[in-house]
Amino acid sequence: MYKFLELTASGYMTRNVRTVKRDLDMLALSEMFERDDFNSYPVEDDGQVVGIVTKFDILKCFAFTPNQMLPRYHELMSRKIGDVMTPEFIYVSPDTRLTRVLQIMVEHRIRSIIVLDSAQRLVGIIAREDVIKALKATAGE
Repeated sequence: MYKFLELTASGYMTRNVRTVKRDLDMLALSEMFERDDFNSYPVEDDGQVVGIVTKFDILKCFAFTPNQMLPRYHELMSRKIGDVMTPEFIYVSPDTRLTRVLQIMVEHRIRSIIVLDSAQRLVGIIAREDVIKALKATAGE
């Protein structure tokens, strides 16, 4: 278990990350979520990460409000990712220790964290499953 204390995000992150653009509509996004079985996608614009969009962002579109008790599915699903994404997102670097990644996930109740290099370029994403895999791999030590 002590070995876990030394591990960093770079050893367990997914490097080949699928991203989306701001102008993609919610219907296409929901189809991507179904196909890929991901919980979130980084939103990229000109090679820079400008936000993150999650399955929860789709659900938030359908929340009842006093002036809209029955959301219209097709109208909401034609909205663009740029309208619903979270522009303020938490990220780590490849050399961030997994202990810190775990702490961030628990504190903020998030499923995955974007990994950016020193030039703020996307180099990976690390998910809960990745941290669990690292914990399991070091359990016998």
